[in-house]
Amino acid sequence: MQSGLSQAELARRAGLPRSVVNAYVQGTREPGVEALSRLAAAGGLELKIQPRKPPVDAERAGRILVQVLELAEALPFRPRADLDYPHLSDRLARPAA
Repeated sequence: MQSGLSQAELARRAGLPRSVVNAYVQGTREPGVEALSRLAAAGGLELKIQPRKPPVDAERAGRILVQVLELAEALPFRPRADLDYPHLSDRLARPAA
């Protein structure tokens, strides 16, 4: 998200030297917590630290995995003697097109 402020104005509002803000933007320096908080506030943003929710419900994912594996075990297994594609050694022996 961008605030529409110039680096100079953002630096002035945050109470930081413009050269330091430029170094953050260029990636040659990383702001500490205090500087990051001041920059966010200067840009009209608020930083919040809160517990992170896991991206996946492990209990539900585990139940689904068990269901999928049980379904896979119930499927008939028919080994195939012949391959439907050329063997790797045959493919490597042919010159590239």
